[in-house]
Amino acid sequence: MRLLYLIVLPLFIIACSPSTQITASWQNPDMEDSDYQNILVAAMTRDLEARSTVEGELAVALQEAGVKVTNSGKLFTPSETNDVEKNRDMMLEKIRQNGSDAILTVALLDEKSETRYVPGAATYAPTVRYGFYGGFYNYYDYRYPMVYDPGYYTQDKTYFLESNLYDAETEELLWTAQSRTYNPANLDKFAEEFARVIVSRLQKEDMI
Repeated sequence: MRLLYLIVLPLFIIACSPSTQITASWQNPDMEDSDYQNILVAAMTRDLEARSTVEGELAVALQEAGVKVTNSGKLFTPSETNDVEKNRDMMLEKIRQNGSDAILTVALLDEKSETRYVPGAATYAPTVRYGFYGGFYNYYDYRYPMVYDPGYYTQDKTYFLESNLYDAETEELLWTAQSRTYNPANLDKFAEEFARVIVSRLQKEDMI
């Protein structure tokens, strides 16, 4: 029983471990006021579904932390965000008119894929009954000694993201964090976990 416990426990811990982890973070040492309570969240992607999902989950997590939130998708049109250089002043003005005192951006830095082979397993199937020598089929049914599970190839995916918090008035970078997400199950689960991890770190480092 103890051996089984020692085998199962690490597997349980691995299964319960978050797939998103922050690998590094930085705070502006010259920052004076970190009590930001009205944040605009902006996922830097042209994929409208991904943008809406990530911003939505960040909004939920921030609101649960007592912060007022506006999604960039509700403030800007896709054409405005597709040409930030042209629309920069207009976008900043909209953010300030909205009452946002900080801007939280999320951007994908890199994506890596790795194919690996998962070897098959052969297990012994012991016979627990007698009387199987009466014919070939009985013998085959009872005595086939090995059960083989063939191996297969699987592709692991790792996503590297960067989250930045800016002061809406000065545009100064206040806080930044890089994170790594390993084999996300789907967009919804990724966004929910990512938001929880990021907001938790913002709270831990007294940014909100």
